Amino acid sequence: MHYKQLEAILWSIAFPGFGQFLNRDLIKGLTFLVLEIVINLCSSFNRAIIFSFNGEITKAIEVTNYQWLMFYPCVYMFGIWDAYKYSHPDVKPLAFLPFVISAYFVTVGLIYSSKIKIMGMILGPVWMPIIFLLPGLVIGFLLRKIILVRTHQ
Repeated sequence: MHYKQLEAILWSIAFPGFGQFLNRDLIKGLTFLVLEIVINLCSSFNRAIIFSFNGEITKAIEVTNYQWLMFYPCVYMFGIWDAYKYSHPDVKPLAFLPFVISAYFVTVGLIYSSKIKIMGMILGPVWMPIIFLLPGLVIGFLLRKIILVRTHQ
């Protein structure tokens, strides 16, 4: 990975749209920025983050509008992928797979975030999706490798 790609990924993780601004794609950057703000406000995600970081998971679950927050994982992961893809002309085949599979897993983590207990605790709409990101990345990278090996690329 080139430094420009890493920079684009890290800015996109910090705030969707910033990676696109870095790549001088102002329309896409503004689109991701607006989507981030709308979804964040309508889902009360910042309040859920604050409650989660303070260990008040029940309050985080109560304030979250899951209908809106369900949009967030795909928009967020696509924004990171887009910033990565357009930050350097040399993008490896099927490099999108870890991003896509992670978006699926994070969404599933969000769906079950108020029901599944890990070590006896419900983790809520912030921590459970973050935990589900890890297997999403691992499976995405493994799937990419398997496909590339089978197609001899």
